Amino acid sequence: MVSRSRKSPEKQSGTVLLGKYELGRRLGVGSFAKVHVARSISTGELVAMKIIDKKKTIDSGMEPRIIREIEAMRRLQNHPNVLKIHEVMATKSKIYLVVEYAAGGELFEKLVRYGRLNESAARRYFQQLASALSFCHRDGIVHRDVKPQNLLLDKEGNLKVSDFGLSALPEHRSCNGLLHTACGTPAYTAPEVIAQRGYDGAKADAWSCGVFLFVLLAGYVPFDDANIVAMYRKIRKREYRFPSWISKQARSIIFKLLDPNPETRMSVDDVIETAWFQKSLEVRSDVVELDRFLEKEAKTNNVVTAFDLISLSSGLDLSGLLVGRMRKEKRFTAKVSADGVVEKAEMIGEKLGFRVEKKDEAKVVGLGKGRTAVVVEVLELAEGLVVAEVKVADGEEEEEETHWSELIVEFEEIVLSWHN
Repeated sequence: MVSRSRKSPEKQSGTVLLGKYELGRRLGVGSFAKVHVARSISTGELVAMKIIDKKKTIDSGMEPRIIREIEAMRRLQNHPNVLKIHEVMATKSKIYLVVEYAAGGELFEKLVRYGRLNESAARRYFQQLASALSFCHRDGIVHRDVKPQNLLLDKEGNLKVSDFGLSALPEHRSCNGLLHTACGTPAYTAPEVIAQRGYDGAKADAWSCGVFLFVLLAGYVPFDDANIVAMYRKIRKREYRFPSWISKQARSIIFKLLDPNPETRMSVDDVIETAWFQKSLEVRSDVVELDRFLEKEAKTNNVVTAFDLISLSSGLDLSGLLVGRMRKEKRFTAKVSADGVVEKAEMIGEKLGFRVEKKDEAKVVGLGKGRTAVVVEVLELAEGLVVAEVKVADGEEEEEETHWSELIVEFEEIVLSWHN
């Protein structure tokens, strides 16, 4: 959790990071990271810069959370209510996450300042949260830490889901599709997660949505006790009371979301279909329809951003950034097909005396020579658009420098353009 400063963030400090961003005021600080507002030197756009201390993350074993957060945000770029990630940069000691700047700060701060919201305002935030989570769930991603502190507001007051450090991706599920890691914030966490049983992540998010809606309308959490065990007992037994001002329709939704039995609990998609949720949607930008449109566009759009090229098929593997020395890697758009790149990699390896290992289905070629290991990964991003990554997986610096230069020269024949 990063605590946020409420000083005016736009004032710049004059510090320029990596020649690309002018650093501004600090927005917040946590155990492993600081967050600043920053201005892009090339475009003038304000962004938020999360500066992570690499050594602290290694010492505490936090690097998997960082990688998971980046990968989740990368996959969810196309939803208007998910905080966008623009760029990932790194030095030997720091990792820099450049994300969308949410000028409105945390929704939690607004609740602290104003207390409970009227039903219309609460419904608007809840619509935006449910729309974003429905989009996440359709992509196989669950958040697992939904609470007002992790929900930001842009300058127009629209909600932005952030802090995906505890999220789970499709590949994190066991063979039966369930999750097993107990995580989250106790007052917002579903009982099956607390019980450390296998659980459906989407249904756990739905429970957190129920707590969230209660908080928006009541001004306090439904389950609260200084004794954690006693609070868990209340959660399991559904022991809470509605304030008199919450409408019957809203009560019904909260009650169905706060069902201790995940099998009968209302899902996020079910909530979206209710009359209470649908009310006033037409007055807004119709978030539900917009996210479905964007999801369709994302599947059909052939435009590849710089971030797509950086992440590639490796799922934005930052493991190399979290150890002492950064390994060499280059990415390129190819003149030939994906199979053509694989064949070329094999030919180059044999020509230069490398050991060659091919993984047909994954379009991956491993090349080994001495203590140097090089991996070539190939991905067809769209019809006629093939991108490849060549990277050193292991080796001694002096030896790998020689082998690296030989390989890069040989690949030039099929390179349309290099990307780093």
